[in-house]
Amino acid sequence: MVEIGAVNSTGTWDLGDVSVGRFLARRWEDVERLLAGVRSVCRFGDEAMAIGDELGYFRDHEVSAAVLLLWSAGVTGVPRPFERLEEPSTVRRMCRMAADLQLVGLLDALVNAAVAAGTAARSGAPQIAHVLGIAADLADPTGRSAPTLVHRMWRVAHLPDILSPGSDAPEAGKAGFRAYDRALEGLLETD
Repeated sequence: MVEIGAVNSTGTWDLGDVSVGRFLARRWEDVERLLAGVRSVCRFGDEAMAIGDELGYFRDHEVSAAVLLLWSAGVTGVPRPFERLEEPSTVRRMCRMAADLQLVGLLDALVNAAVAAGTAARSGAPQIAHVLGIAADLADPTGRSAPTLVHRMWRVAHLPDILSPGSDAPEAGKAGFRAYDRALEGLLETD
């Protein structure tokens, strides 16, 4: 989400304008709050939390069109010639898809970790909603990736496989996912 946020924050979607370092300097407090929330929900220790830093995500680095293509799961396809991948309209589209995919993946990972850790939805869901709000704002502060939308996308993309009658998920796990879905809906839906 750091790279996507850095690109989106330019408003130009010109990769030459992107500076992950400047983005992190402006948004570091939000990144720290996000990481603290992830640590709390997932019950991660120092070793697990150090991975992002070790991979270099929290240092200044170039964001390439190829990386955006990866984060967006290649939904845009690979244009010919390849340089068209760097056109601002294509970069913007990849960033929007990447934000959706990354945020839904984050929500799924957080709920999975909370259910696996045995964290009750009444205490875990508010933390997850908080982390999701920070992440959505980091990825795209325009509101296009609002937590309510992320929750709805997660619900249709991930819950059917877990909660369908034919699923081999244990009943306790199903109950946990249902509880998190209800709790998150109550926290995120405004009407």
